[in-house]
Amino acid sequence: MNIPHNIYFVGAGGIGMANLVRYCLSKGCRVAGYDRTRTQLTDALSEEGAEIVYTDSPDLVPQEMLDPADTLVVYTPAVGDDNNILNTFRAKGFTPVKRAALLGMITGHTDAICVSGSHGKTTTSSMTAWILEQTPGGCNAFLGGILRNTGSNLMLSRGSRYSVVEADEYDRSFHRLSPWLAVVTSVDPDHLDIYGDEEGYLEGFAHFTSLIREDGILLMHTGLKLKPRVREGVRILTYSGHDQSMKGDWYADNIRWTPGHITIDIVGPDTRIDNVSLGVPVEINIDNAVAAASAAYYAGADTDAIRKGIATFLGAERRFQIWLDGESDGSTVVIDDYAHSPQEIRASIRSVRKLYPGKRISVIFQPHLYTRTRDFAPEFAEALSHADEVIMTEIYPAREAPIEGVDSQMVLRQVDCKNKVFCERKNLLNLIKNSNFEVLMTLGAADLNVLLPEICGIVKSKN
Repeated sequence: MNIPHNIYFVGAGGIGMANLVRYCLSKGCRVAGYDRTRTQLTDALSEEGAEIVYTDSPDLVPQEMLDPADTLVVYTPAVGDDNNILNTFRAKGFTPVKRAALLGMITGHTDAICVSGSHGKTTTSSMTAWILEQTPGGCNAFLGGILRNTGSNLMLSRGSRYSVVEADEYDRSFHRLSPWLAVVTSVDPDHLDIYGDEEGYLEGFAHFTSLIREDGILLMHTGLKLKPRVREGVRILTYSGHDQSMKGDWYADNIRWTPGHITIDIVGPDTRIDNVSLGVPVEINIDNAVAAASAAYYAGADTDAIRKGIATFLGAERRFQIWLDGESDGSTVVIDDYAHSPQEIRASIRSVRKLYPGKRISVIFQPHLYTRTRDFAPEFAEALSHADEVIMTEIYPAREAPIEGVDSQMVLRQVDCKNKVFCERKNLLNLIKNSNFEVLMTLGAADLNVLLPEICGIVKSKN
């Protein structure tokens, strides 16, 4: 693919934009951009050569990037219509493209392994990419999280024809992709501000399956409501994981739990991979490992590469990331998880119960988005009720304006948990100083993670 020499990213610091920033830098492009907030990720991009500013002023756009003939403007749908820089580009005759369009252009000429789902897609795509990294050809990967094995959300291999892509359903972004192999991990309704209702959400995924190449493969988790709409010639296979009652064409067998470890056998239509140890030993990763193993298998990975890749996989940042394991001195366990849907929260807490039996589980949850809180308040409350203690902060708005009558209390009131409390985010550290925990989890897609160094410091000082 030929891309212009100059690329300007509006919303450069988003995790989905960052891998494209890195890709364009790798191609020798001059890359500049704007983001509302300076973060560790934007600092990393700046160190790698991107020119990023944090003030929405058109005067800060490099003069060399004001000619539509040799500059491409890319934006994320999270940027509002009132963005001055984006509107200035439009006024000057530019036709900005969404990040999904650029991602589709970059990966369209490859054998794209596109991993979709309302949850599980970041871990499954990252694990698939890491397995393929163990093969001679490696792979290219555009991930929605920072892979802890590499410290990046981009992987490049000049010799590989495979691209692993996290296929995000928000704003129907995954409709811009051309999968050779598509994975659907889950279709629990989300982003109803985009899709309207569950029927619309399922239709979005059905359309995604219609984009798979005629010589391609669809891998679906068992039990999904999705009715795929694939082209003639596409092979449809199912997979399953920890739930042994609904085995797919690919499934986990002989699951062994030992303290801090999970070992499984992975069985496919024409192969069996014994003694696979999960590098991140949580229950949901049994399902993710089966999906990643099967996708990598069809991309040519042998059993040794699959076994090694899964065993050495460190996970994506913020995906069940253990900050303090408590094993060395019997102290508090601290875990951060991006879980931001009811299903993810329930699965995360359930995994902790199995990993740390008998321990008291305390959860700090910051809801992400007013619309998501409004649409799923009872489901969030039910999921959080599986914890022993719930501490809830105010809603993190991200791209949204407040909605009248929607706040954290509409969830907290319904939580069936003896110990529950609301705490403004700014007061969290003081609350933690005056509390004792056995297992402390920070959950959600907001920004609690930036407090974790201080949280861990407080916790360690008390043990």
